[in-house]
Amino acid sequence: MSPGRGAGLNHMDNEHPTLPFGPATATLARVVTGVRDDQLAGPTPCPDWTVADLVDHIAGLTLAFTAAATKTDLPGGAGPRANGSDLPDGWRERIGADLAVLAEAWAKQDAYEGTTMAGPVEMPGDAAGLVALDEVVVHGWDLARATGQPYDADLAAVEAVTRFVASFEPPDGGTPDADTGGGLFGPPVAVPAHAHPVDRLAGLTGRDPGWRATS
Repeated sequence: MSPGRGAGLNHMDNEHPTLPFGPATATLARVVTGVRDDQLAGPTPCPDWTVADLVDHIAGLTLAFTAAATKTDLPGGAGPRANGSDLPDGWRERIGADLAVLAEAWAKQDAYEGTTMAGPVEMPGDAAGLVALDEVVVHGWDLARATGQPYDADLAAVEAVTRFVASFEPPDGGTPDADTGGGLFGPPVAVPAHAHPVDRLAGLTGRDPGWRATS
């Protein structure tokens, strides 16, 4: 996917120097807590990922983007994965705590300054912040839909992520992150203009807003 129209990075100003991670991470933490053990083998809107795989990916991206904000090395040196075969004991509580740390890290203005590493990719700090918020918001929607939970997304976060996603040229074909089975971006899905902002965002990232675990 190639970025266009400035890649949506001009979202911050002197009045609002940081992104709304607090509400977004709190919402995702509630969804993670609500995942039942009997749902872990179920499907998700991310092709080829089970609920457990998605949970594992969320755990990893939370650590990776905290390291990006603090400009420190990622523990273990590996980026986010998606392998739910060995979720550790207490993963709900651990992910919730790690999400709170992520929000705290991106509440600091210096997280957005200079360059940083987002997994193996070097990028400007403000770009990494947008990618991180994008992951939190959209994968939160994925997990909520996969487990039949409500998703009370923070509208300020949805707006910021929507601007970011809309700044990219959409791929010509395939499914979201077709090489890995999951991920964020795929060919946009048409969504009615009157649809909820979260559903419009889902469509922009190649997801069907009407997707359900039984579909």
